[in-house]
Amino acid sequence: MHTVLALETSCDESAAAVVRDGVVLSNEVASQVEEHARYGGVVPELASRRHVEALPVLVERALQGAGLPLSAMDAVAATVAPGLLGALLVGSVTGRTLARLAGVPFLGIHHLEGHLCSALVGDPAPQPPLLVLLVSGGHTELIALRQLGQYERLAGSRDDAAGEAFDKVARLLQLGYPGGPAIEAAAVGGDPQRFAFPPGRISLPEGGFHPYDFSFSGLKTAVLREVERWTQRGETLPVADLAASFQHVVCKVLVQRSVRCAEDHGLDGLVVVGGVSANSELRSQLQQACQARGLALHLAPLAWCTDNAAMIGLAACRRLAAGQSSDISLGVAPRLPLAEADALYGPPPF
Repeated sequence: MHTVLALETSCDESAAAVVRDGVVLSNEVASQVEEHARYGGVVPELASRRHVEALPVLVERALQGAGLPLSAMDAVAATVAPGLLGALLVGSVTGRTLARLAGVPFLGIHHLEGHLCSALVGDPAPQPPLLVLLVSGGHTELIALRQLGQYERLAGSRDDAAGEAFDKVARLLQLGYPGGPAIEAAAVGGDPQRFAFPPGRISLPEGGFHPYDFSFSGLKTAVLREVERWTQRGETLPVADLAASFQHVVCKVLVQRSVRCAEDHGLDGLVVVGGVSANSELRSQLQQACQARGLALHLAPLAWCTDNAAMIGLAACRRLAAGQSSDISLGVAPRLPLAEADALYGPPPF
């Protein structure tokens, strides 16, 4: 059995967890959402300072919650890519230091692989090959999962990620930050059919449109134009209808293209992970579409949809079981495709 202390500091959530062979023994998270909300988004320098302050307490709580000392760990893991540079460095340096103190291996974990592993739990656990929809504030991608470490990117957003679009539209509607939960709450009771916002499509040079790629920038602009029209007329914005219509289109696009991609590539299961996967409208549409098309749907538990260290520990346990670990001098990479996650093990690539 492998017991891992895992750290997550890729953005604005500080987290520590203890995981043993796929079982989460403890999971501690310190959110910075309220502090960043006043700025309408994450301030990188502020996030890094808060990670420095929070991690020692979170590590102590995670170990106490698991009822284990640091000396009982078989490895220490930390997110090293992708994410905010300063934030990643805090987690990486802390993780490597703790690994040295405990005399155990260090594992640098790809943040998106962590999200993916959060949905690969259960009894029985979903088995590859699968199609993965990664949908968060920074990523919207469709990836074929052949086996752990073997990923093929099939599609993604050409501009804004879905979560980023939620944040921007929430600001337009003055709903606050983070945008996903704010829009979901505002959309309750709204008419999702009132505004026919464009789904956003990517043109192909030979004509037609890309069957799977996403584009949310035009959708955001369409909401902006609608807000401007109502404002110029001096009329009260129909916020609930605008939020519901925007949310409906985003979810519809994500579901339709994901299902089509899975069918076209002969993948019988769809795994959906990332912060946006907590959206109830998206979950509802996914369940209906997958049931109608005979696809197995695997959703991460709601508690693990947003950033947390449990998912990092789950990924680390899988890597340890495969006999892998990272060089203690491994750095961090703010941008690293999931397809290159294997580079984190063996001689340091950066």
